[in-house]
Amino acid sequence: MFDEIANLHKLCFPNKPWSASDFADLKKSGCEIIVSQNGFAVWRNVADESEIITIGVAPDARRNGIASAMLAIIEKNIKNQGVKKIFLEVASTNIAGQKLYENNGYKVVGTRPKYYDGIDAILMAKDL
Repeated sequence: MFDEIANLHKLCFPNKPWSASDFADLKKSGCEIIVSQNGFAVWRNVADESEIITIGVAPDARRNGIASAMLAIIEKNIKNQGVKKIFLEVASTNIAGQKLYENNGYKVVGTRPKYYDGIDAILMAKDL
């Protein structure tokens, strides 16, 4: 499973691909992972909050609702576990990602300057 996710990650993020062992380490650390033929998502819960670590959809499958469907799965899962709020970070240059999250009810709550190799991270959150 981790090789499959790593291959998908490389398609989605060719400049910074994560390895199968990176995903295995995330799972060992308590992260949850979902994967489909064209996408994946990783998140973790801490008490009554959750953080989306990453979501990726293969370039040729984008704009088909896959990422929104994964968000819905994550939110349903974590809400059933008593999570009240979900957070994420998205690069300030990732306009498509920002729109995805905005369209799914996430609000900007802050920034992390130069978080991604000199690119600001936009912090977003959603109350569940």
